[in-house]
Amino acid sequence: MLSAQGAADRPLLQDSFRIGSGGGALCQAQSANGDSAARTMFDRAWSVVCRDAALPVGQIYALRRDGEESEEALLERLAASRGGAVNCSAPGGVTLPDAGPATVRNCNGRAGAYRILTVTRGKTLYAAQGYAPYASALDLGLRTVMLGRTVPGKLDIVSTGSGNGAAFARMQAAALDPQTVLAEGYRRNASGNYAEAAEFFDSLADRLARDPDASALSPAERANRAHEYLVNHGLQLSNLGLFDQAAAAFTQARAIPTADAVQLRLRRNFEAVHHLNQQDLPGALGLLGQAAKGDAAIVTGGDGGVTLPSEVAVEMNSAAPEAQALGVRQDVKLTPGERAAILDAQAQQLRGTVLRLSGKPREARAVLVRALADAQRIRDGRVTSITRLRAQLLGEIALTHEAQGDFGAAEGQLHQAVNLIAAQYPETLALNGARARLGAFLVRRGRSGEALETYRSIMASTTASRGTLTAMANQLQPYFTLLAAEMPRRPELAADMFEASQLLVRPGAAETLELLSRELSAGDGEAARLFRQSVSLSRDVERGRIALALLREAGKIDSATRDEIARRQADVDALARDQAATLNALAAFPQYRAVSPQALTLGDMRATLKSGEGYYKLAQLGDALYALWIDGQGATGFRLAASASDVARKVAALRETISIEVGGVQTTYALDLPVARSLYLDLFGPVDERLKGVNHLIFEPDGAMLQLPVNLLVASQPGVDAYQARIAQGGDEFDFRGVDWLGRDHAVSTALSARAFRDARLTAPSGAPQSYIGFGDNAPLAGPKLTALTRGALLSDRDDCGWSPAQWNRPIPATELRKAAQSIGGEGSELVTGGDFTDQAVMARGDLDRFRILHFATHGLVTPPRAGCPARPALLTSFGPGGASDGLLQFGEIFDLRLNADLVVLSACDTAGAAGAETTRAAGLSGGGGALDGLVRAFIGAGSRSVIASHWPAPEEYQATERLMSGLFAATSDQPVGEALRAAQIRLMDDADTSHPFYWSGFAIIGDGARPLITRR
Repeated sequence: MLSAQGAADRPLLQDSFRIGSGGGALCQAQSANGDSAARTMFDRAWSVVCRDAALPVGQIYALRRDGEESEEALLERLAASRGGAVNCSAPGGVTLPDAGPATVRNCNGRAGAYRILTVTRGKTLYAAQGYAPYASALDLGLRTVMLGRTVPGKLDIVSTGSGNGAAFARMQAAALDPQTVLAEGYRRNASGNYAEAAEFFDSLADRLARDPDASALSPAERANRAHEYLVNHGLQLSNLGLFDQAAAAFTQARAIPTADAVQLRLRRNFEAVHHLNQQDLPGALGLLGQAAKGDAAIVTGGDGGVTLPSEVAVEMNSAAPEAQALGVRQDVKLTPGERAAILDAQAQQLRGTVLRLSGKPREARAVLVRALADAQRIRDGRVTSITRLRAQLLGEIALTHEAQGDFGAAEGQLHQAVNLIAAQYPETLALNGARARLGAFLVRRGRSGEALETYRSIMASTTASRGTLTAMANQLQPYFTLLAAEMPRRPELAADMFEASQLLVRPGAAETLELLSRELSAGDGEAARLFRQSVSLSRDVERGRIALALLREAGKIDSATRDEIARRQADVDALARDQAATLNALAAFPQYRAVSPQALTLGDMRATLKSGEGYYKLAQLGDALYALWIDGQGATGFRLAASASDVARKVAALRETISIEVGGVQTTYALDLPVARSLYLDLFGPVDERLKGVNHLIFEPDGAMLQLPVNLLVASQPGVDAYQARIAQGGDEFDFRGVDWLGRDHAVSTALSARAFRDARLTAPSGAPQSYIGFGDNAPLAGPKLTALTRGALLSDRDDCGWSPAQWNRPIPATELRKAAQSIGGEGSELVTGGDFTDQAVMARGDLDRFRILHFATHGLVTPPRAGCPARPALLTSFGPGGASDGLLQFGEIFDLRLNADLVVLSACDTAGAAGAETTRAAGLSGGGGALDGLVRAFIGAGSRSVIASHWPAPEEYQATERLMSGLFAATSDQPVGEALRAAQIRLMDDADTSHPFYWSGFAIIGDGARPLITRR
């Protein structure tokens, strides 16, 4: 950590330092001297930030006293930094350990109890001010500043703020100096937390645009900062699979003029990674072959040194844990020339990777060996972060040896990479990435037993840290292939596949879960408090384990070291017990269950299922699809014979006959029954007989199947043959009566995850006293009120990624809501329509938890308004008076609602509009999920047991949607919602006009379809 000059009469002190040495709410003091206002007021200043707070909790100052200036006058200079006026009691005296007499002022302000502590030493007044609940952190921080060294001590803090990484990221981005925020963004990227990294870089760009201090930058400095923020944001979007948005960001970056050597190299490397993410090897190689120009002597800001972990783009799939990233400064600062040199080494590593993937191992190894030597020459290899770059290079070099048949050399390099990471970053995603490379090698060498043990260590490490393996999906494909191959003779391996599949959270879901976690962390209820506490405890456990590993790796173990290891182990054990108790308490809250990464065992899942039920889980890894089937007989897993690309093509072919926009008009064609039958065989052929033995199918989709309801697949051939014979004789090609749809004989539930399904099943029924509340028929904007033929979203022609205003002029009539309310009966049904149906009005209601069923008959906007724009899931509402409402109930707002519902119905939620389809196609149809990853998770987190949503624009023709909803709500008392929906769908299947799946198939139950729809009349 770089030292910096402290107050005039004090020794050197660090720019940032951790406060205290214990407690569940880690705090740090971060230098605020980059602030121009600060430089005019005092010699040194630090903002105190704690992981459980959304904003800095206080400040510490060293104020030089000039002449006879009074203490009160000095403190008055700090008034503006308090964020509001405070009223203080008369000063009192206290004694600080190691610091002596101090003066304390207890105050009150708009935000609550406040505290100001001062100590005079010579000509310097030391002051700590901030919120009273954080007094222990402020006191320790003040003593650390005065003594010029970190003072050990315990933080006595009740956890009441954000322990969530993204919330802390947002706070840091707003409160700390831009260069520190930039470094933190790089760390998030390196750790695989792409949603958090995107938050940093996006906020930096916004801050640069509005920060008055930015006017002091030269045009070149301002351009370089804007460029760096933008290319980083583009990289995160690419890592999340949002390739069209990433391409737009890189295009914008290329339009920014810069001659800076670092910036040109950053863009080159990041765009190359963007091409590699899309498996475009020629495109990546073309970029890497370009000579990076520019002036390496240009200073891009501050003192010219920007903290940069060397793995920025190279090590996309391995990382230190988030606890290592938050609030930790790199131990060196790199000059622009050193940054350029590391980026060139990274480029060489990427180039070597491309050459290896292109079948040129000898050429690749020459490039990689040179890159390794170049990296190690930078400060003689003493830059800590180069450790991970070296491990990646060793792994790549090993693969070139393997390609040429030198298996001994390959294995030696892989073990060296694992040991290198294990010594510095024990039990982290970085180590698991190195282990996965070794495991894949062992699979290829036929050493199945060793490979299984290696992969199981990855699973155990990830489960223990409550992490996910989103960034490692491609690296784990050999593991899944091994399990599928061994399972016929070793059926117990189904448990391993089930465990591993739950840790593979797809990027779209990971991004949504990150955002929902942020919403939970920022809340003010008991669930939010416990969640913040659990995250903070998790970080403390991880830090303790890393410290233990480093102690054990230190070499000679003497009695003092053994005592220290025992003490730290006891601390870790105590923290782990606290964490387990916290998680147990959290399990009662739906908001936590909606974001929890905790997996189930296969035994747990089998115990959850009832007689006559089967659970089918898909998992996509690269271009391969794996499936798990679980029922009363046991479990089995297999790799699909069809590739993910094959399945995606069939899904696209079916969707284009169901709902496609042609010339601005939603169009339906005759369904391709042979394709629907072929896709059934692809997915369910290996378990066809077992599927026939169940009446309730729980389906957890992945890849392209996120875009298609499974109930429209054809379960047997005779209906297909009969249909084709009728068509050959001139029959109606839209008459699909007699087809054996999967959904005819099976109630179907869609699961977000195994844990989500189990939670939905075990949650007690709603005890809400009122039956039903319906929302819809939004008030149109000025202009003609248009008739909606479907309930899909209109693409926007605006440049600002906003929705077309015409969207609000197509309200869904309230007829459906009135019929539903009449069908359900019971006490207290209510309709909210027209101008009363605004997002503000919905959020302001304090009685939503009094309704068992909530029904939204309005447009669901879950895809981007156009290509290149981000998706911001929302339900369309009326605009409120005076501009108080934006006409959208967004998914973060939904998550903050307090519901106690058995069911939420979204009867107009199009999950694959044209812009969204383009985005998901660009992502290989593997990162999407539409409403599943946005609105549905939000409503479940808000407190609904299940949600019904649509896969495409719900049709108005033949009153199909209205009839379907009426049939659903005509359910008998205690009839399962899945059976009620199936019965309503069958009535449409058996009507020639509505037998096409467009009319009956689109609605899916997410949750437990075996729960009763109506428990009381």
